[in-house]
Amino acid sequence: MNQEKPNFFSSPNFNPVEKKEKIWINIVLLILTFITTTIAGAEWIRGFGTQFEFSELAIGLPYSISILFVLSCHEFGHYFAARYHKVKATLPYFIPFPSLLGFLNFGTLGAVIKTKSPINNRRALLDIGAAGPIAGFIASVAILIYGFTHLPGKEYILAIHPEFDSPAYGEGALQLEFGYTLLYFIFEKIFAQGAEFIPPMSEIYHYPFLCVGWFGLFITSMNMIPVGQLDGGHITYAMFGEKKQYSIASIAMLILIVIGVIGFLSMLLEFTFYFGWSGWLFWAVILYFIIKVKHPPVYDETEIDSRRRFVGYLCYAIFILSFSPAPFVLTVG
Repeated sequence: MNQEKPNFFSSPNFNPVEKKEKIWINIVLLILTFITTTIAGAEWIRGFGTQFEFSELAIGLPYSISILFVLSCHEFGHYFAARYHKVKATLPYFIPFPSLLGFLNFGTLGAVIKTKSPINNRRALLDIGAAGPIAGFIASVAILIYGFTHLPGKEYILAIHPEFDSPAYGEGALQLEFGYTLLYFIFEKIFAQGAEFIPPMSEIYHYPFLCVGWFGLFITSMNMIPVGQLDGGHITYAMFGEKKQYSIASIAMLILIVIGVIGFLSMLLEFTFYFGWSGWLFWAVILYFIIKVKHPPVYDETEIDSRRRFVGYLCYAIFILSFSPAPFVLTVG
């Protein structure tokens, strides 16, 4: 950790063509993700499977620009913290996801950076793990506040769903409802009370800034689960050490499985229960087999200082504010 970061341009092993190609991968993925999120943004407003003229895709730009902003803040938070601690890390790789019928589509599966040298002490582990969620959370909060303070009138939703005011609206149809998070609920009460119309959770996907703000909180909470090498796993290891991290991670996995089973049973029995989502079961499988439950040990186990411990607890507060046990609820009207 105390070694200086190598100067790639002066290294005899440096290949300028190879370096350029790696940067181009990041650029190409960013462009592709901009395209897929713009299409997804337009589809969230107009409906999935809708045919668009090229000029009509502009309605998806507020969504795509906002979601790329949130993801960029999160990943560059990690990146600059890694650079500060002289840990080699790649630039963010954005992950595009094309529109596919039958799939819940945000146009992206997020973004990642890859550390290419070890994180050797708990201080660096805390800083790198916490910088991403904090930066992404701040960006999501900004987008969410803007969305609530710039809500259009009811004519906006009526232009999309002319039958919205009809008592029979949604009757017999499958509806997607986003689950409340504590912070979303608080912001709705604070910032939207003077609005002419507050969209229900079953309609916020038509509102790009609300949708992105909510999605940013969702991504933050998924990453803050204290398991393995997720951001939450880094932070928990840095704060409490190897043994306690594994214990906390095991409890977190058990909770994920329980609320995943509750969500699966409610879906199987066609019973609307706003506590549980079957997707948490899938996420638990990913965590167990790919991310792993136990965080790998670091070389220097020196405990972190009180300032970093405060940052760690702040991240746990962010997790509580951002988490929804039932982020997606499918109902039949």
